[in-house]
Amino acid sequence: MAADLVPNSSSKSTVSTVGKQNGLLDPSKELDAGALFVLKSRGSWLHCGYHLTTSIVAPVLLSLPYALTLLGWAGGILCLVLAGLVTFYSYNLLSLVLEHHAQLGQRHLRFRDMARDILGPRWGKYVIGPLQFGICYGAVVAGSLLGGQSLKFIYLLSNPNGTMKLYEFIVIFGGLLLLLAQIPSFHSLRHINLISLVLCLTYSACVTAGAIKIGHSENAPIRDYSVNGTGVNRVFGAANAVAIISTTYACGIIPEIQATIAPPVKGKMFKGLCVCYAVIATTFLSVAISGYWAFGNQAMGTVLSNFMGNEKPLLPTRFLLMINVFTLSQISAVTVVRPTQLASDIETLLDVYLQPTNEVFEKLFADPKMDQYSIRNVVPRLISRSSSVIIATLLAAMLPFFGDIMALFGSFGCIPLDFIFPMVVYNVSFKPSKRSLVFWLNTSIAVVSTVLSAVGAVASVRQIVIDAKTYRLFANV
Repeated sequence: MAADLVPNSSSKSTVSTVGKQNGLLDPSKELDAGALFVLKSRGSWLHCGYHLTTSIVAPVLLSLPYALTLLGWAGGILCLVLAGLVTFYSYNLLSLVLEHHAQLGQRHLRFRDMARDILGPRWGKYVIGPLQFGICYGAVVAGSLLGGQSLKFIYLLSNPNGTMKLYEFIVIFGGLLLLLAQIPSFHSLRHINLISLVLCLTYSACVTAGAIKIGHSENAPIRDYSVNGTGVNRVFGAANAVAIISTTYACGIIPEIQATIAPPVKGKMFKGLCVCYAVIATTFLSVAISGYWAFGNQAMGTVLSNFMGNEKPLLPTRFLLMINVFTLSQISAVTVVRPTQLASDIETLLDVYLQPTNEVFEKLFADPKMDQYSIRNVVPRLISRSSSVIIATLLAAMLPFFGDIMALFGSFGCIPLDFIFPMVVYNVSFKPSKRSLVFWLNTSIAVVSTVLSAVGAVASVRQIVIDAKTYRLFANV
């Protein structure tokens, strides 16, 4: 399939060793501290698989049973499968575009670089760049909230009558993120992200086993699989569910991850995606199906909330404690990956999404002519990364509406960046015949995704307005 999509090209430029290592193909080009210090091209396809898995397979998947309550069995499973197929295809298209332009002497290390060179400078500066920054930083805020909720679950399991509030746990978790945010580069996260991969498989297996046990227990909840809502509410609910599923599959940092691969890059991203989607197929479907089967349309924003029960936990305390510890650890990894690129994953997930934000800060405040660990670069790095984590922690504590936040990010950011942009840049770069299947497939995906994004945006904003009447700032939910 990949061979059919990529046109032959013999126009390749030679690059210096330094350029290859740092991702800068033109040595005369102005040095970019973000690329030099954060996006180091030293990884293998296996490392790429670790990064991809951590950036996509995160505790957000625990909201999939809730998404199915808004779509039902048929609609929910169909949407899950279609989103998986489309994103796998989409990410492969992005990889092919990146490889194609690298062969032509333009190696793109970031989404905004692609948009600038392929669509025009304004697209990179005013649309794609801010869009990606918002997605990555939003993932950090959502990760901080999830981390705080996991800490609160652990606290209530050990002290059911405890009086500590959610925002206090979010602040505690923010302290952990302050340390993780200082990890210097994306490549430095490869071992953390391998642990993250193991953790997501482990807690997904535990959640699936727990849901099956609850479903077969004497105290099993009464299950109703009818779709929640009627009329307009059901339509907006379905759009919200599509946005949540889109967010669950979203990556938002494909070029940055491909930039960490050591040359030659050709074919390595596809292998990494195969590793990632093997984990996705295992975790997403098992958690979504088992959670919805066990709780029906009573599934909450995160299935862990159902496990806690109304009066007492539905599973043994030690088992719930283990699930929450695994979830907490993986959240940390995901969060760090997002901010690091803007400056530098909850421990692993947040680390991943901190990376794009860290890269932006590095480009703004670091001096590429000085050593990465010189006082001149360490002090701005420490201040910028710490400030970004503190602000994200404050936002998470103020606005603890996780399900609503994820739907909003999915509509405004994840769908345009992961479902629409790859189709457009592929058609612009390779100019496939308008009679070809590839052209019409890409165009159809882009058009349908645009409609879903618009409807989902309205639905998510509407839901936030409705919930705002119930919640308040620093709510203890």
